[in-house]
Amino acid sequence: MTIWTELTGVDFALKTVDAAGIPTRSLQAGSGDEAVIFLHGTSGHLEAFARNIVAHAARYECHAIDMLGHGYTGKPDYPYEIPRYVQHLLDYLDAVGLEKVHLVGESLGGWVAAYLASDHPERVLSLQLLAAGGTVANPQVMERIRTSTTKAVESDDIELTRARMRLLMHDAADATEELVQVRHRIYHEPAFVANIGNLLSLQNMEIRQRNLLRPDRLARITAPTLVVWGHENPFGDVPEAEKMAADIPGARLQLYPACGHWPQHENAEEYNVLSLEFLAEAAERVKTAV
Repeated sequence: MTIWTELTGVDFALKTVDAAGIPTRSLQAGSGDEAVIFLHGTSGHLEAFARNIVAHAARYECHAIDMLGHGYTGKPDYPYEIPRYVQHLLDYLDAVGLEKVHLVGESLGGWVAAYLASDHPERVLSLQLLAAGGTVANPQVMERIRTSTTKAVESDDIELTRARMRLLMHDAADATEELVQVRHRIYHEPAFVANIGNLLSLQNMEIRQRNLLRPDRLARITAPTLVVWGHENPFGDVPEAEKMAADIPGARLQLYPACGHWPQHENAEEYNVLSLEFLAEAAERVKTAV
C-alpha cells in the first residue's frame, strides 16, 4: 500500500492555504456539517494521517495540515513555541472558514490542540490526544528527539531518516519505505535544514518549561477529550497518559498494547473505529449541552 492507495475511494485535494501570510500545505477531503483537523508531531507532516483520512472523510470535512515550520508549510525565522503553533492553527481555521472543529493531534500536534482547547474552548468541538507531548520535560527523551532528528537532517544518509521513522513505531514495518522517502525529501529541503533549530526549540529545557501543559491548564479544557496511548511509546510511559487523562475533566483513555508513538497509523483500523464512535458521541454531547 502507498499513501495514494490509502486515499483510494475519496476525492481529495492538496492545497496551499494562506494562513495570515504563512503558506500552509493542506490535504482536504470529505464533506459534512462538522470538520476534523489532523495535526502531526515534531518534524512530521500531513502524511502521518494517510491511513485515517478515508474513514473520516465519509462523514466529516477533513483537513490534514503541515504545521508551522514543518513539511512544506512556511518557515518564518523564530523559535516555534506553542502559542506560535496555536496562532497559526487559528489563522488556518479562519482562512478556510471553520469556526468550530474537532481536533486530532499526534505528539506535538496533541500538545498544540490541547493548548488551543484550553485557551479557545469556543473553537473546539472535541479533542483527541494521540501520544500527545507537553505534560513533562524528560531530558533523555528531549535529547533523543533532538539528536535523532538533527542527525537525519544534517546527513544525506537515508538510513538516519529510516532510523528516525522506526523510532516512532513498535513494528518497524509500519515505517514504510514511502514514508521514509517522503520524510527524507522534506528533511533535505534547504528551508527545512536552515530552520531545524527553530523547529527543535521545544527540546530546550528552558523553552519547554514555559510551554508545558500543566494541570491547571488541562483542567480548563471543556471539550470532550479522548487520550490514546501505546504501551510501547518510546517517548513516554503509560502513567504519563493516565495523568493527562485524569487532569482533563471527563477525559477518556484508550491504551493499545503493541503500539508505539503513532497509534493512528500503527493501529489504524481499530483507531478509526474508536475515533468515529468518539466523534459521534462528542457531537451528541455538545448538542445536549446546548
